[in-house]
Amino acid sequence: MKSYQSIFRFLVCGLLSISSAVFAQTPDQTTTPDALIKMVVTDVMASVKADPDIQKGNIPKIVELVDKKIVPYTDMRRTTEMAMGPNWKKATPEQQNQLVSEFKNLLIRTYSGALSQLRDQTVQFKPLRAAPDDKEVVVKTVVLGRGDPVPLDYRLEKTDKGWKVYDMNIMGVWLVEAYRNQFTNQISQNGIDGLVKFLQDRNKQLASAKPTNS
Repeated sequence: MKSYQSIFRFLVCGLLSISSAVFAQTPDQTTTPDALIKMVVTDVMASVKADPDIQKGNIPKIVELVDKKIVPYTDMRRTTEMAMGPNWKKATPEQQNQLVSEFKNLLIRTYSGALSQLRDQTVQFKPLRAAPDDKEVVVKTVVLGRGDPVPLDYRLEKTDKGWKVYDMNIMGVWLVEAYRNQFTNQISQNGIDGLVKFLQDRNKQLASAKPTNS
């Protein structure tokens, strides 16, 4: 369990790294997916290094960072849909919206400490292997720091609003796959409303916990 928690920390560290340099420069429709990843990851690493509160796992500041900079460049709805699998179509529109919101909050709150790990790390960006007309691509990076290099891949889709990240892979584990079994088990035992309640309860528990810098 501990090893999976470590993996999820890096995964969400990657998710939190997809923050747009909103005030510095704004990607447009011509921005390639690898250029987008390089720009935003580099920017957020600099931002984290300059903000002691985020380094200490300050939840309100991390939530603010996510809402202002991450959400526009990720597709949490598709992330949640993939984690739900076939059960997604069984959920009502209201339940779907609740699941997207709660799952996003779960990722932010559970692994807020992952941001602090960016302080002493650098990222190596691999060449993009994709055709010009591809609608979905995988951008490969390697996180360099203490210990062995850690491969971290981003799966992106091209939308009418530009490229968006919807999944990540570290050491062979995709984020949505890691949560799919847990979601499926909750639904089989308590239904979709039961999963919504599970996520809500977990988020309340995490919200009341003291922040850590682990």
